[in-house]
Amino acid sequence: MEHVALFVHLAGAFCLISGAVVAGAGFETARRGDDIAQIAALLGIARLGVVLVAVGTVVVAGTGAWLVDLGDWGLGTGWIRGAILLLILAVVAGAAGGRRPKRARLVAEQLAWPGGPPSRELRALLDDRLSRAANASAGLLLLAIVGLMVFKP
Repeated sequence: MEHVALFVHLAGAFCLISGAVVAGAGFETARRGDDIAQIAALLGIARLGVVLVAVGTVVVAGTGAWLVDLGDWGLGTGWIRGAILLLILAVVAGAAGGRRPKRARLVAEQLAWPGGPPSRELRALLDDRLSRAANASAGLLLLAIVGLMVFKP
């Protein structure tokens, strides 16, 4: 059972990390776009990445708890507590950083039908520094979790 739990845990981790990459790449590419329809499409792709992140987070958390139950480690183990804390922080940072991009996607979808250049509102949403910093922080926290899982200090 431990092998099954580890396999599903790793699959969840791949889903989580790949979703973060898709969401980040879609958003950052949309930020650089000038065509409103393209921006809306890229933000739609970023939304799919967010879905992968959500699914991966649930799978990782569930199978991580399962592995703790099956394994020799307990929740008191430092690297496990650290990974749980970092995952919570990554989810909070990602959720906070995702509000403006979600609003930007909705605005871009509304503007895409009549066409034209991006509005000031859309540009402001895409260029929001706090959202970008929160999302970058979430990405760095995910990398730190991978480091904990690999090296188990």
